[in-house]
Amino acid sequence: MIDSQRQSLFVYNINTVCKNEVRFGRKNREERFRMKLWFVILICFLAGAGAGIGTGFAGMSAAAIVGPLLTVFLGVPAYQAIGIGLASDVLASAISAWTYKKNKNLDVKNGIVLLLSVLIMTVVGSMVSSKLPNSAMSGTTQFAMIAVGLRFLLKPVTTTKEQMALLSNRERIIKAVIGGIIVGFICGFVGAGGGMMLLFVLTSFLGYQMHVAVGTSVFIMSFTALTGSISHFMIGGTPNFLYLILCIIFTFIWARIAAKIANKASAVTLNRVVGIVMILTGAVVLIADYCI
Repeated sequence: MIDSQRQSLFVYNINTVCKNEVRFGRKNREERFRMKLWFVILICFLAGAGAGIGTGFAGMSAAAIVGPLLTVFLGVPAYQAIGIGLASDVLASAISAWTYKKNKNLDVKNGIVLLLSVLIMTVVGSMVSSKLPNSAMSGTTQFAMIAVGLRFLLKPVTTTKEQMALLSNRERIIKAVIGGIIVGFICGFVGAGGGMMLLFVLTSFLGYQMHVAVGTSVFIMSFTALTGSISHFMIGGTPNFLYLILCIIFTFIWARIAAKIANKASAVTLNRVVGIVMILTGAVVLIADYCI
């Protein structure tokens, strides 16, 4: 009788311990999941904020920030992270372009040739980048971004809309084709450099006024980002939908805010903001790539 009671008590204790372990294990898993979810939201928010500000102010590609941050902090493969960055850039660039258009700072007509050449070379660049390792897709672009940022900071673009009209159509078309080939390949290859190079081509080679250059840049980037993201996902596979949705939302919100502020700023102020944004973006991404 006593042995039977002891055996029953032993079985009861074992069952209680097992239930507690299951309950505590489930609780720990839930806590770890919540912590991971908040960390994901934080990283996507920071990536979206940086990308949106860069897009709205400087016409930069969202992949310049989104790609490296997702790769470093969330372990997303570089090729797929760039695809998410480009996808985030589609709506962000579109809403920025619409804001610039409402303020008459968008030149659609003269940007068509540049757009077509950029679109074609974006696909080519995307296909080439899929053959390279993750480490080959960062570094050089960030140094170039810092250099271009210093250019806008130290030697602001002072071209007026009246001076833009002095360039002949033939010369503008030739320069647009050459610039579009270079920019499109960079955009598809590393994602991060397209907007930066596009802004440089528009101001330095095509002689655009600063506001019009940024507005035309984000207009073109909305199409190149769409082409680049689709090709990245077709080649690299389906992305993480949570990361994708969060980055798209946060980038869109901040791009809208930045574009509205940029259109109210003077050309000199916008030059300085563009320079600072590019320098900080390049520096942050370099630190994330090599120091974290």
